[in-house]
Amino acid sequence: MRTVMARAVPRQMVTFALVGVVNTGTYYGLYLLLLVCFPYLLAHVLAFLLSMAGSFFLNARFTYRTRPTWRKFLLFPLTNAANFVITTAGVYVIVDVLQAGSRFAPLIAAAAAIPVTFVVSRRIMLL
Repeated sequence: MRTVMARAVPRQMVTFALVGVVNTGTYYGLYLLLLVCFPYLLAHVLAFLLSMAGSFFLNARFTYRTRPTWRKFLLFPLTNAANFVITTAGVYVIVDVLQAGSRFAPLIAAAAAIPVTFVVSRRIMLL
């Protein structure tokens, strides 16, 4: 049993990363579209929420190979709570403190949140 679990974690990490790339692309595309109509923080929040729903289904199906349930769906935002705080603070610091511009700020800020999101996601999705 331990050997099967030991093999599953590296596969899950790779798949999680690939789903993350797709999710980041979805988020970033939505962010750019919403940035036309909304201030950058509102565009960030809306894009984040929309892409999180897609991330749930992709991770359930491909990363953890588990059946999506309402319980997991309702708990899934907890997996992104740390990600949301880290990326939102990062976007703010990059744009308002460092004056680096809002276009690439979310991509830079998201990198720091990946390890935390994987650990929490795995725990929730394998309930």
